[in-house]
Amino acid sequence: MADGADRSPVARAAGGRAPAQAPERAMWCDERFDFQAAFLQCLAKHVPNIYSAEMDPLVEKQEEMVQAAILYPLECYLFGEDPDMFLEKLQQSGTSQLCGKVFKGGETTYSCRDCAVDPTCVLCIDCFQNSIHKNHRYKMHSSTGGGFCDCGDTEAWKAGPLCSKHEPGASSSPKENSECQLNEEIMEHSRRVFPSVIKYIVDMLIWEEEKELPVELTISREKADSYYCVLFNDEHHSYDHVIYSLQRALGCELGEAQLHTTAIDKEGRRAVKAGHYASCQEAKEEIKRHSENVSQRPLHVEVLHADVMAHQKFALRLGSWLNKLMSYSSDFRQIFCQICLKEEAGSEKPCFISKLMLWDARLHKGARKVLHELIFSSFFMEMEYKKLFAVEFVKYYKALQKEYISDDHDRVLSVTALSVQMFTVPTLARHLIEERNVITIITETLLEVLPEYLDKNDKFNFQGYSQDKLNRVYSVIFDLRYILVSKPTVWTDHLRERFLEGFVSFLRILTCMQGMEEIKRQIGQHIEVDPDWEAAIAIQMQLKNILLMFQEWCACDEELLLRSYRECHKAVMRCSTNGRSREKTVFHLCGHTLESRPYRVSADPVSIHLPLSRTLAGLHVRLSKTGAISRLHEFVSPEEFQVELLVEYPLRCLVLVAQVAAEMWRRNGLSLISQVFYYQDVKCREEMYDKDIIMLQIGASLMDPNQFLLLILQRYELADAFKKIKPTKDQDLIKQYNVLIEEMLQILIYVVGERYVPGISNVTKEDVIMREIIHLLCIEPMAHSAITKSLPENENNETGLENVIDKVATFKKPGVSGHGVYELKDECLKEFNMFFYHYTKTQHSKAEHTQKKRRKQENRDEALPPPPPPDFSPAFSNVVRILNCDVMMHILRTLLQRAVELETHLWTEAMVQMVLHLLSLGLLEEKQQLQKSPEEEVTFDFYHKATRMGSSALNAVNVLMLVEKLKRVPQLEAQKDTVNWILQMFDMVKRLREKSSLATVGATSGSEATKGDESTQDKEKAERKRKAEAARLHRQKIMAQMSALQRNFIETHKLLYENTLETQGKDDAIMEEESTSSAIDYSRIALGPKRGPSVVEKEVLTCILCQEEQEVKFESAAMVLSACVQKSTALTQNRSRILELSGDTLDPLFMHPDLPCGTHTGSCGHVMHAACWQKYFEAIQLNFRQRLHVEQIFDLENGEYLCPLCKSLCNTVIPIVPLRAQKINSEDAEAVAQILSLARWLEIVTVRISGYSVKNAKGEKQSLPPFTNKGTGNSALEFHSILSFGVQSSAKYSSSIKEMLILFATTIYRVGLKVAPNEADSRIPMMTWSTCAFTIQCIENLLETEGKPLFGSLQNRQHSGLKALVQFAAAQRTTSPQLLIQKHLIRLLGVLLPSYKGEDTPSLLEVDMFHILVGTVLSFPSLYWEDAVDLQPSSVSSAYNHLYLFHLTTLAHIMQIVISSATESPTAHSSDNSEEAQSAQSFCREVCQYTSGCFSQDIPGWLVWDCVKKGIMPYLRCAALFFHYLLGVSPPEELSQVSEEAQFKALCSYLSLPTNLFQLFHEYWDTVNPLLQRWCADPVVLSCLKGKSIAIRYPRKRNHLIELPEDYSCLLNQASQFRCPRSSDDEQKHPVLCLFCGAMLCSQNTCCQELVNGEELGACTSHALQCGAGVCMFLKIRECKVVLIEGKTRGCLYPAPYLDEYGETDPGLKRGNPLHLCQERYRKLHLLWQQHCIIEEIARSQETNQIFFGFNWQLL
Repeated sequence: MADGADRSPVARAAGGRAPAQAPERAMWCDERFDFQAAFLQCLAKHVPNIYSAEMDPLVEKQEEMVQAAILYPLECYLFGEDPDMFLEKLQQSGTSQLCGKVFKGGETTYSCRDCAVDPTCVLCIDCFQNSIHKNHRYKMHSSTGGGFCDCGDTEAWKAGPLCSKHEPGASSSPKENSECQLNEEIMEHSRRVFPSVIKYIVDMLIWEEEKELPVELTISREKADSYYCVLFNDEHHSYDHVIYSLQRALGCELGEAQLHTTAIDKEGRRAVKAGHYASCQEAKEEIKRHSENVSQRPLHVEVLHADVMAHQKFALRLGSWLNKLMSYSSDFRQIFCQICLKEEAGSEKPCFISKLMLWDARLHKGARKVLHELIFSSFFMEMEYKKLFAVEFVKYYKALQKEYISDDHDRVLSVTALSVQMFTVPTLARHLIEERNVITIITETLLEVLPEYLDKNDKFNFQGYSQDKLNRVYSVIFDLRYILVSKPTVWTDHLRERFLEGFVSFLRILTCMQGMEEIKRQIGQHIEVDPDWEAAIAIQMQLKNILLMFQEWCACDEELLLRSYRECHKAVMRCSTNGRSREKTVFHLCGHTLESRPYRVSADPVSIHLPLSRTLAGLHVRLSKTGAISRLHEFVSPEEFQVELLVEYPLRCLVLVAQVAAEMWRRNGLSLISQVFYYQDVKCREEMYDKDIIMLQIGASLMDPNQFLLLILQRYELADAFKKIKPTKDQDLIKQYNVLIEEMLQILIYVVGERYVPGISNVTKEDVIMREIIHLLCIEPMAHSAITKSLPENENNETGLENVIDKVATFKKPGVSGHGVYELKDECLKEFNMFFYHYTKTQHSKAEHTQKKRRKQENRDEALPPPPPPDFSPAFSNVVRILNCDVMMHILRTLLQRAVELETHLWTEAMVQMVLHLLSLGLLEEKQQLQKSPEEEVTFDFYHKATRMGSSALNAVNVLMLVEKLKRVPQLEAQKDTVNWILQMFDMVKRLREKSSLATVGATSGSEATKGDESTQDKEKAERKRKAEAARLHRQKIMAQMSALQRNFIETHKLLYENTLETQGKDDAIMEEESTSSAIDYSRIALGPKRGPSVVEKEVLTCILCQEEQEVKFESAAMVLSACVQKSTALTQNRSRILELSGDTLDPLFMHPDLPCGTHTGSCGHVMHAACWQKYFEAIQLNFRQRLHVEQIFDLENGEYLCPLCKSLCNTVIPIVPLRAQKINSEDAEAVAQILSLARWLEIVTVRISGYSVKNAKGEKQSLPPFTNKGTGNSALEFHSILSFGVQSSAKYSSSIKEMLILFATTIYRVGLKVAPNEADSRIPMMTWSTCAFTIQCIENLLETEGKPLFGSLQNRQHSGLKALVQFAAAQRTTSPQLLIQKHLIRLLGVLLPSYKGEDTPSLLEVDMFHILVGTVLSFPSLYWEDAVDLQPSSVSSAYNHLYLFHLTTLAHIMQIVISSATESPTAHSSDNSEEAQSAQSFCREVCQYTSGCFSQDIPGWLVWDCVKKGIMPYLRCAALFFHYLLGVSPPEELSQVSEEAQFKALCSYLSLPTNLFQLFHEYWDTVNPLLQRWCADPVVLSCLKGKSIAIRYPRKRNHLIELPEDYSCLLNQASQFRCPRSSDDEQKHPVLCLFCGAMLCSQNTCCQELVNGEELGACTSHALQCGAGVCMFLKIRECKVVLIEGKTRGCLYPAPYLDEYGETDPGLKRGNPLHLCQERYRKLHLLWQQHCIIEEIARSQETNQIFFGFNWQLL
């Protein structure tokens, strides 16, 4: 849309053509003139020309022409002055108090849990950041699109309705209201312009003619035969299907078809072909033919005349123009709304806005968007018109909803989605209920859209339902929920009547659901097809909160509650009296009889859906709560009430659940099990299971208790089980009976004991939630989200958890992984009720086990009696009578008698447990009553009944006697403590009964009882103490016996024992000797003549595959470590040069000092025989070939496999090469020291190299390097003199070790350079040295980052991997031609010794010195190679070689540091005049001289020394690691601690360096001076010193993941401002953040896909190739998930490092709690990167969740 900013050039263009436009404008200005006709004439003239090229539109050009020809003159007429200036004035004069921002899909919205009236009240990110709610308990969610920011709406917020941006004082002008008024002239013009514009828009949008335009828009010119074939969007066909259909039908290219499809998806329609009518018609038929198949209807295609298309497009442009205009002034909005709502006088036709609404379902996507935005920016910004719009909306509500249900577009794109904006406004909702009867309209709509699902009995039956249609029907249910969200505080008669009318209408829906989808038990044959059950349960879930809200509304007003109850009762009765023809039967038990109609759940139809009965139960409870129950008889007479009928259906439902548990309905399949699950599940139970229990409690309170129990026995089909009938021998039947008895007892426990419902007893909602939480935490400590999931949500999606959780539980914070949990406070444990009615069977047993275990640990008895329940409210006080009635006593007595007398299969422990629980409840009830009132007033005589004989027979027993006998039943050992507790209770109640003194009963009974309790507790304590003492003595006795046996054994096997003791002693002595000697002369120096001995242990390793042990030797078969080689950018700061670093032409010998992309080798440390590994790998390959259709996690082509033990991803193996022990003879070393100075060594090396050059040139004359001419007066040096300082034969490796050396080296080469394997390639040794150096640098970096010491703190896998890698790198030389190694060595030395410099030798500043060191040290032995013999330097020779090579690279590195890092002027002055500072100063003078003054000699010495000391540290640390693993010399103790100063000294000592490093220069001055001169003269060095180029500074900056904001909403804010660089539309994208470099990318979107080597890659995948050599870590901002990806085919999701206050992550922002950065978790992610474990993590994740194969990581 063109706004003021981009309009000025257009305005100028228009200005330029002002004369041409002037007559038109003048004509419009004429008062008498018919504006409408002129306006339409203007459009008829210009519009077809402007929008003539619809196949390939030039959007900017079209916009320019529209502005110049139509909009500019129109605005000039409307405003009477220059439009830009006028609008700017309007803009500054103040904005609306309402924000009115319309959300796009994926945008983040915020709701305040403290202040929002309901959860639909949301703020946009800007308003939220500037509001008071930022510091409240807020929630964040991703918008589905189409919502509206409620900032400024006072009805949406209890507090803080305005953010600081929209507060009246926030605008610049104080008198905004007066200025904001438009003058009368403009208002007049608006009243003339708007009707024409609006009429044109409406006419064009609902225009149905394909070929003709309205008469007033046709001009006399010839009608051209120019048509478009237009394809429309729908939600049935997939992207690919549309592309395919277009390619086949139009014969176009893939790219063109994709463009068309994207445009159709975005705009809703697109012209796909232009031409004559006939050709377009043909294309239409072709597209239809290709897109139609068996399951899908064809695509929607139309042929439109070019002019029709043009005018429709311009109508939308005008809509956008109006939309923009609306935001400037309230007056514009009001005029617009008035015109839209104006109905033609005397006409039945709807007004403009209603026309558009009714046509909405037929509009295409783009038109709908414009229309909805227009409604948002006009009607919804003016409260008065919002109300009028709502009235129109409700007027056509039924039609709109029916259109939507038959439409196929998403809800977001339907006008019906606007209902939430109106129905949730409290005053508006009330107005609509009172004046427009909206509840009735919605409920009637619901019935009218579901007629096909009604069966012949007028009950719903959703067999063969359409999921899509039902999802659309839910939107009507949501509307009902929205309208009921806020309860009215004041009731008028009119409101009461309207609401009741709506309620009665709603009862009609419930009537259709009452008893729907009845089922009958299958007998004999299993059901063939599971019936559809999901739809009925889903509707039940949708209605759950609506049912509760209706009940709450009814409870607001006593009169209303009673009338609603009457209506609901009538409805239940109507449903219950159907099919009541059978005769009554009579059932006798214990002298009581029950007359009832015969019905058996196991034989007759039964339904789980009883919303009417349950609503009645809910209303009954509310009657009890409000006390209105006393007036119930006025509304429902006792004769009409028929409580048995009310109880009947819920009871059947509970019996069905019991029979399913008893496996009687097995043949009915899974659908029934699923229904029973949801019936008791937290999502449904409030309006299903819980209400059925309440209905039984209502029955128990109103029926005779004996009759009630007889009814229950009969419905549970247990009448026979409690009569004296001979038990059957059928085991299945007995088992079935047992389960049914258990289920029935459980229900009886619930009926009597479950009183935590406001209304059934005097408890509050908080008490109920507290009790739920206590019982959940009695199972185990739980996370906040787990508790929330287990609690029912109210209509505002709140559980009430936060208000009470701190009273009952304490929070335990999480560690680096996992989540925080709540643990129950000890004082709440007494509330635990083992038979809590919301426990599932598993939860029940788990909770019981946990609590018994806890009591055992506390050394207490294991009895878990019920906690004393709260008293029933008066309406339910009769429920307790069922405990002490005759039938109950008969049930208890019968079951106890069976337990005492009969075989075990006729009773179960659970059954006895429940009987004991019922006894406990009875005794507790009687005890509580006796403590409250005098004995003669207590009619509850449980004790009396329980101690009375069951019959007059001689062998008769009472309940009490049976309970005592239970103690002797061995199977009931576990219940002993409970039995004891019950006997004590009997005793206590007996004593309370016997207290005769009436006056003191109330006062003393309580204390007596507690005394009784105490005395029994004392007894118990004493008993436990005695037991513990006995156990202690028993243990002592056993220990004594064992030691006696041991002594005896030693006596008998004396000889053997002495032997072992002796050898042990000897070993100890040897160990001591060794350790003492080590303290004296153990040299911990790795280089030079004083080198310490190698510590070589005998290595015996076990193969993880065959479990056989083997010692590692040169000549043995190879053993290998599983390993993974990968490219890595973990150490670089500059990610731009990564992509070039691979391929056939690359020379990897020199590593750039920035370490842009190294090759890292990691190992999981697991050892195998090479042969075992090969067999294992071949087996995997074979297995894979046989299972071609299964997608593999790893890429076998590239040698990948999972480690057999730890399942880490590996792609090669490292051969384990033993360390060759080397010891230096100190005399020899001293003798050599006399002769072999650095200068002499350099000469010898030079001669040797020259000799080789001469040999290789086969006699060609070579100019020798200048060193040879500088004789030192000795006899002429000759070719073999290098050998005179000691040689030895090379190690002989077994063939299998050699084979593995070649295999591993080739893998490094293949992976590191991304080339095909080639064993003969000259770059293989280079890559070997490079990966060795780079891996050491990574490990040093990691240890430094973690603050760990250099030695002794590596994990075992890192230690063994590094050791194997360094030894391999040393041994690999032997598998390559020595000439090749020499060639590489000479090139490497060229950097240090300018005399060897070749054309391709890089400058000193362009190489990493540690890589040079590793390369030269490992390749140097090649100089000892002779034609006939394979020699290598002796220990003494190699000690000097290592020393001088190391010193040379160190000198060069110091030079690098001085040039690149010590050139800054000092910030803080420190007058340090130490020896080091002086040496540094003199060195700088030399450098200054050699660089002709480019290097400033004014830099203080102390600063240079400081830079050098800091800069060289990482290099020294890496060198220490390298030489330690190469030579096996133990490092000084100081390197196993973390201390900077001690560390530097220890490193210098270990590496034979002076602590004043500049002394090296002085020591070797004569030799180094010429080198220094040549180094300083290097052009790169000079250009760096002159400031023309920048060198890497030392120490290198260590890499960290990017800094993330502490508060997650800051990230969301960034994401909301993110605009995709490649697409111009404002559609919401999926922004992701690269955690390596901080780049924000547009993920999973076609706009940002790139072609890399002919493959389409998504933005993330192509970025990963650049940023992390294929491995990368992203944060998906809108979903709060981390994505790890590797290569193009692998990736996984990982928890984000953001946690809510409960220590939990929130993937997908589903819970929406405020999130904050957890530093420990972010650090863990950082380590995952730095330890190179990302690939491993992905492989592990993919192996455990193999669902991600469906995801195309390549396009991420």
